[in-house]
Amino acid sequence: MAGSARVVVVGSFNVDHVWTVATLPRPGETLSGHYRTGPGGKGFNQATAAARAGAATSFICALGDDLGGQLAHALAVADDIDLHDLPSHAPTGTAGIYVDASGRNSIVIGPGANAELSAQFVEQQAAAIGAARVVLAQLESPVTAIEAAFVAARAAGVPTLLNPAPADAQAPASLWALADVVTPNETEFCAQLGRHLGEQVDPGKLAAMEDESLHALCRRLLPHGTVVITLGAAGCFVSHASQNLRNDARMHYRVAAASVRPVDTTGAGDAFNGALAASLARRGEAAFADHVHFANRYAGLSTEREGAAAAMPHEAELQARFGA
Repeated sequence: MAGSARVVVVGSFNVDHVWTVATLPRPGETLSGHYRTGPGGKGFNQATAAARAGAATSFICALGDDLGGQLAHALAVADDIDLHDLPSHAPTGTAGIYVDASGRNSIVIGPGANAELSAQFVEQQAAAIGAARVVLAQLESPVTAIEAAFVAARAAGVPTLLNPAPADAQAPASLWALADVVTPNETEFCAQLGRHLGEQVDPGKLAAMEDESLHALCRRLLPHGTVVITLGAAGCFVSHASQNLRNDARMHYRVAAASVRPVDTTGAGDAFNGALAASLARRGEAAFADHVHFANRYAGLSTEREGAAAAMPHEAELQARFGA
């Protein structure tokens, strides 16, 4: 890993409790399934992906003084992640995850210590943020802490990448104004359209929308930056502002999904974001489309194994599967 090609991830760590079932449970329904537990949280998933995709990685988070916090420290050491954690009296965050036979999932989060991450603590990490080439964040942590990270990044001239997830999280206009690249999935994109523009769009119809219409929605939502909508098996859609094409030849285009055999899609979006950040940090001069292709393949490969953080592939595995 190149020491200067650093990604700083600000976000959550959870202990995941996962049940694999034939079908996702309906209201009032009790099912039997296979249980396992392991590390997760959007922030830690993305930090693990960035590290395994080849970037030096720092992770800013809040952890409880419990077994979950101890697990986070041990895993950070294993993947050479530079951990900056705010100790909390709250328990380490948890997630309950159901995965069906097709790899689809439903997730419920218990924030715990993640809700204690403060803007003040993040501001104290300004030196680490300023040394990064990319700062990546999601919204499982308090938005004030994420804004503080992006303010510090903007002051240092470091590009910011916002994954506005989960879909029900609040992402105020002040945070969007600090984001250089945003990476929602279909549901998250439509949720943000509703909140910021009052525009109601069916997430299920987004992938089939004409490119010009989708690009116009992206430009209204983030006039100054780049929007990457991840569309699952339909790949993703990229929309740039006219003043910054990020070394691309086109303002908007689609990138096909990698050909994979998914068994568990939990964490696939996190895999995409961590790999995208790592690629941007390591090869910033490349066309943005190249970074998206890399992230697409990385996310696809992550779905071929069970788990969230544990499922993140190493760069050598990606090269073995898809080539250079």
